[in-house]
Amino acid sequence: MKFQAKVFLIFLLVILTSCSRSDHSDLRAYIDEVKRRPAGAIDPIPTFVPYEAFVYSSASLRSPFDPPVDVQRRQIVNSGKNIKPDFNREKEYLESFDLNSLSMVGSIIKRGVLWALLKDGAGGVHRVKKGNYVGKNHGKIVATAESQIEITEIVSDGLSGWVERPRVIVLSDQD
Repeated sequence: MKFQAKVFLIFLLVILTSCSRSDHSDLRAYIDEVKRRPAGAIDPIPTFVPYEAFVYSSASLRSPFDPPVDVQRRQIVNSGKNIKPDFNREKEYLESFDLNSLSMVGSIIKRGVLWALLKDGAGGVHRVKKGNYVGKNHGKIVATAESQIEITEIVSDGLSGWVERPRVIVLSDQD
């Protein structure tokens, strides 16, 4: 076995020495030619366009597919009611915010009463229940559920009168 190992080492040595004696002048000439060539231009990095999120802000407006509101018919329907806001009542904190800036972020039950959690436009979270007032249009909470708040607003009908308008704030999954 030692004899075979010596023969293998001698054979390996002969091969390595024969490789080292070969002429590489053509390879060196090609490398020198490539190095002498002018460098190519690299395209600049493309500009990054940041993603802009689209916020659909018209969800609370009247659908364009609904028939337009008939002012005269509305006046006749509400003419029997004596609807007007209570201006002598002390305003609550959430009445200083527009109803569109309020969002429902949850609900809790405390002492058997279901409280809805509303996030105002300033980042605060407030507890509200049935009977509280919210929004700038004299909105009164008429019902609370775990996933929505039903509100009745009192708004001007444009004919020196007032009209009740139902609104709903649903639980927001973004906050």
